[in-house]
Order: sequence, then C-alpha cells, then structure tokens
Amino acid sequence: MLSSGAMTHVFISPHPDDAALSCGGLIASLRELGQSVAIVSVFSGGPHEADALSEYQRAALGFGSKAVWPNTEAFRRDNIGADVPIPAGMAPWAADPERVATTQEFANTQARQFWQRASWARSANITNLETTDRPLSDSVGGQGSDEAIDFGAADAMTIRRAEDERYAWFMEVTVIQLDLPDAVFRGYEGDEQLLGAVRDDDLAPIDLLRREILRLEPQMVYFPLAIGDHVDHQLCREVGVALLDEGQQWVMPGPDLIGSISFYEDFPYAWWRDFSGVADLPPLDLPAGVSLEPRIIDISDTLERKSAGLAMYQSQIVRLFDSEQGMRDDLAGFHARTAVSGGQRGFAERTWAPVRA
Repeated sequence: MLSSGAMTHVFISPHPDDAALSCGGLIASLRELGQSVAIVSVFSGGPHEADALSEYQRAALGFGSKAVWPNTEAFRRDNIGADVPIPAGMAPWAADPERVATTQEFANTQARQFWQRASWARSANITNLETTDRPLSDSVGGQGSDEAIDFGAADAMTIRRAEDERYAWFMEVTVIQLDLPDAVFRGYEGDEQLLGAVRDDDLAPIDLLRREILRLEPQMVYFPLAIGDHVDHQLCREVGVALLDEGQQWVMPGPDLIGSISFYEDFPYAWWRDFSGVADLPPLDLPAGVSLEPRIIDISDTLERKSAGLAMYQSQIVRLFDSEQGMRDDLAGFHARTAVSGGQRGFAERTWAPVRA
C-alpha cells in the first residue's frame, strides 16, 4: 500500500532504462500521489574514444549493426493531419475562427488557476501559432521537444542518456547520470563475462552512491536484485547490501536503513528466467538477522503509462523485445504473473524489503 504523504524515492538504475523497465509502474504511481522521484543512472558513461566501439560493445549496448532511426513526430503538433475539409489558413484541428479567441481566453484562465500555487507557470496556447507570451512547447528545450538526434554523429551512450532525459521529462522525475563507464568499456567481453562473476578489481561504487543518496535525502531507496547476473546490476546490488550493513553510521531517517531500502526485480531478466523469489538467487550477504520479504505493488492503473515511458528508449526496444508490441506483450505477461504470485488480479510489480527476524 502506497502512502499519500510527501516522500522522496530514489531508484538506483545500473543503466539508462533499467529503472523504467523494472519499476516504471511504481514510479508512475508515486508521481500520481505527488511524491518526488529521482533516478540515479550509474553506469551511463562511454569510452574515452567515441569511435572505439567493437562489434560486441555495440551489440551489448543495444545497437549492433542495425540502423536506429529517431522518432521525429512524437510531440510535433504540426504533423496532425486533417480529417475533414478545413478553411484556408486554418490549422487542421482549430475551431471556427470566431470562437478561437473566446476559447483562448478561457484556456488562459484555466492555466492561471492551475499554476497559481507553483513557483513558475506556462501560458495556455490553443493554436499552433507561436508568440512571445505563448511559446510552443515543441520549440522549448526540455519541454517535450522530440527533435531528431543525429544518430550518425552521436555515440551509443550519448543516445542512451538522451533517451533517459526524455523519459524523465515524460514521467516528471529527476534523473542523475553518474556517467561511470558501462561494463563493456571496463574490459568485460562476451556475454559469459558480462553476465558472470564480477572481477576482483572491479569495485562497487559504494562511496559515490552513498554520497549521491545522502544528497537527495530520500525516505526510500530502491536497488536492483541483479536477476540475470549482469555485472553492473551486481555492483549496484552490492552497494545496497553494504549500506544495509552500515547501521547507525547513516541516519536516514531512523537508527539504520532497515525499512528505507528495497530491492526490485530486474525486468526483463526476471521474465526470461522465470524468477519466482529470492531463493532463485545466489545467497546475498545480508546483515545477520535480516531477510527479504516481498511487497506487491498494483500497477493495473499505470501499466499503460509504463509502456509509454519505455517507448522513449527506442534504441533498446528491438534488442530486448523485437518490437514495441513485443514489449507491451512481455510487460502484460510478466506483470500479470507477478500479480498472481501475490494473490491479486490485474498487473503488479514486486519489490523485496529487508526485515529483521
């Protein structure tokens, strides 16, 4: 059960898209309750030389040798076609000319009422004509523009970071990109290494993440369970386990972090591996007397928004799901199964909360 009290939630995402894939329904639910959400994308950095990608690195990042084309029409209102004959000079979707001014005045009043408690405001604009007082959101950076990225000039991680920012705008959340290099840039080659044991010299970024989490002052922090064994996910999980063991060294908000940290199920790995519970994982080095209990989150009302958010990560959709419809099908199947595992109907995500025996 989600509380309606004001809280800050931090999601530790090993890469751009991991929080959206695994927790997008929960994130949407939290935002509907007016709670603050921040996503920390940890391994969002690339190589020093943008053109130094091997074929395996490109494939592992989701690009392979396929052409990836930007969606340039998602937010462009001037692409709306006419369904009926329209007078010359009018936009296809505009009202009769004599009624536009009245509608605009009403829209301005509604906008003022909507933004009256905010520290900033936007003026309503019911037409596709840009003025100084009413700029089009399509032409204001960070306000919904989905202009084309030059995929030929941009490197893979630049594209993925841009997708992360678009997702953050769409979901109305904060994203912090730490830009640590992805595992494929740290010497891991081939799926056997990427989905295998973490090298002894590849240390978890405990101090860095602790500092970022403390700065954000959250009441809840979510780490991946590392289902699928991707080394970057394992390192993020290691940070969560390490912080659990710090006890009174970190006061947020009580004497320890039991109750302030949860672990989420990594999608789509949990779907591919038919994950049923933490017993399917290698033993976790949890503090003495601590175990993990499941928490079921009903996302029946936010599954569609999760799907729409994931569509922002166009570079990953084909690699992970073959198509956008494949993504929606996998989401429905996985989250229906998760709901059933918790004795519920509809669709659900599941987190695992540390509890003391």
